[in-house]
Amino acid sequence: MAARYYCADSENGNHINDPSEDALSMLIGGLNDSDNTFVVVQPDRDDPAWFASVAVLEGGGYEVVRRDTARDEHEVTTGTSIDRIAKDLTVWMAARGTSHL
Repeated sequence: MAARYYCADSENGNHINDPSEDALSMLIGGLNDSDNTFVVVQPDRDDPAWFASVAVLEGGGYEVVRRDTARDEHEVTTGTSIDRIAKDLTVWMAARGTSHL
């Protein structure tokens, strides 16, 4: 079954349809610097208008990229709190609304 709104995929093949904030925390917490270095969240469709990614930084912490072509937004931040990153992503994705899906 396809995601209703968006899906999250990690490098190691984990896939979650319409992930909750807790599910995003779990995916981000499972990242490492060898074989599972990133998670991407985007609408579950061809050529999505937006995406967000979280990647492990070599020195520790995470790089968060948010891109929305429909709103001409591109932001790159870093952080160390998995829960804060997951919460911020959840809020950001909710602001995309279903019109950008």
